[in-house]
Amino acid sequence: MRLVVKVGTSTLAHKTGRLNIRHIEKLCKVLADLKNEGHEIILVSSGAIGMGVGKLSLSERPTDMATKQAAAAVGQCELMYVYDKLLSEYNHTVAQVLVTAPDLEDETRSHNIQSTLNRLLELGALPVINENDTVATDEIAVGDNDTLGAIVSVNVGADLLVMLTDIDGLYTADPHTDGNARILHEVAVITPEIRALGGGSVSGLGTGGMATKLGAAERCVNAGIDVVIANGAEPQNLYAIVEGKPVGTRFLGAKG
Repeated sequence: MRLVVKVGTSTLAHKTGRLNIRHIEKLCKVLADLKNEGHEIILVSSGAIGMGVGKLSLSERPTDMATKQAAAAVGQCELMYVYDKLLSEYNHTVAQVLVTAPDLEDETRSHNIQSTLNRLLELGALPVINENDTVATDEIAVGDNDTLGAIVSVNVGADLLVMLTDIDGLYTADPHTDGNARILHEVAVITPEIRALGGGSVSGLGTGGMATKLGAAERCVNAGIDVVIANGAEPQNLYAIVEGKPVGTRFLGAKG
């Protein structure tokens, strides 16, 4: 299976902005094991700004662009150092790929990214993709690695996109405020009613919410790619997700 895993800041960092060592160690162990099973994996990782905030000992996520970009520059180094260190322990090689919106919109650049990713997978590497927040102010403003994960999934012909976040999946209502909310384990068609269930970021660390995840899911299912939204606190759930078991919310890719 060719698998794209998008992981959000809330999975990678504590509320302080500092690295959540337990979560990221579990995630890397599972990703390495799935690669050992023969799966091709691309990781779309948020967290550069959030980790930069922690490492620079800032009291909160910055609002001015220059500090956001500075935090991203510091945090991206830490992100890749951690991924490289942990995955190397399991004899896997990581590759950093930083992109901007123009890279994805331009036909030539997009083709070059696609070719590079395909070759990295052929060589057995695990590409780690993030937005190039130090130069792309639009990306920071939007903060939408969910859409990036979907675009990458479509471009490389992925079989499945898994978005790991701070909630168990798509609910009929906000489970933080509504005790009667129930999770939807399978969505065959993304209707206006389903889109209306989208909300904002819960943790305050990231910038993407359920609405952006639904938009990303729709992009993928239209291309015939299944999408799963699941809680990133338990990375081992990736095993069950890859096996097709009902973990989180699965959006079924359009057939035919």
